[in-house]
Order: sequence, then C-alpha cells, then structure tokens
Amino acid sequence: MQKEMESNIKRIILASASPRRRELVGGLDIPFDVHVLPDVDESYPDSLPLLDVSEYIAVEKSKAYDASRLKDGEVLLTADTTVVCGDEIMGKPVDEQDARRMLHELSGRTHKVVTGVCLTMQNKQRHFSVVTEVTFAELDDEEIDYYVGKYKPLDKAGAYGIQEWIGYIGCAGIKGSYYNVMGLPVQRVYSELKKM
Repeated sequence: MQKEMESNIKRIILASASPRRRELVGGLDIPFDVHVLPDVDESYPDSLPLLDVSEYIAVEKSKAYDASRLKDGEVLLTADTTVVCGDEIMGKPVDEQDARRMLHELSGRTHKVVTGVCLTMQNKQRHFSVVTEVTFAELDDEEIDYYVGKYKPLDKAGAYGIQEWIGYIGCAGIKGSYYNVMGLPVQRVYSELKKM
C-alpha cells in the first residue's frame, strides 16, 4: 500500500511549527517539508459550533498558502487543535496563571480534544475533524504547579501535552485517537491521503 500511495502522494508540505506534528507526520514514511505560515487570524464566527472551530481554522490556515505553488503530487497539510471543556474552547494559555486555571478546569472531568485538518492539492481539497474524549483524574495544586513550572505548556491547547508527565499521572481514560490528542489524527490523515 505504501508504494501505491507514494506514486500519488510524493510529498507533504506541513504548514505547522509544532514539533509534535512534525514527529507524527514523519511517522507516515512519506517525504515531507515544513513550511511555517505567517501568523494566521485564528478568530472564528461566534455562531460556529464549538466542535467545528478547529476544522474552520485549519481551512483558513490553508488559504494563507498559495496553492498554485504546489507541485504535482504535493499535499499541503494544515491543522488546528482545540480542547473543549463544557462550553469553553481552551486554546493555548496566555501565561502560567492561565495554564493553571485550565488544568483546574480539566481536573476530574472529561473533555474533548478536536483536531481539524485540511489537505490541499493543486486541484482538490479535503477537510475533516476528529474528536477524542479524555478523562482526567483529580489533580491537586501541587501537581498542577509542578507541571506548569517544569514543562511550561504555553504552546499547547488546554495547557497540557498528553505525552508529558501530566498525561502519565493525570489521564485516567481516553476514547478515540491518542495521536489526535498529541495534535494530529495520523490514521485518519493516512486514510484521507489514500482517497486523494
């Protein structure tokens, strides 16, 4: 299957500064380059359902790249991850105090991690989102302070990386794709690439 795919998809252009997304795309064994986009407006209409926001932003990010520059067999991959807890979208925390607030909100609750992905070729585009439910055990102040102080999760939606210490000690259950929580649902990406 890999040889067949490589004949259609020759290279992925990953438009992301995330080291986690680079690692996950690298695991697909498809050649890829990283192209960090200029700052993209990540605002969205207030009327948009919370679970649709990530996909909307992923599509908006794709518009910041000139698709006419794509060569035959190249796919631009843009993505956005949000954490939805109750009726709040948790993006990246603005500072350590905000990170602590988010982790207190997530403590002892189940939340949804949503990653929206947009795949763009010269003449076609596919976009989708994947939802994973994550349940956290109760986290005490000391655990939250330790994690925020040592791991500085200011670049992560919801102020945590599931692959870090807080995931080891705090994640009590997960329903759906683990890699989606890291920032890219690679199985679904692979499946959608095959369709292209």
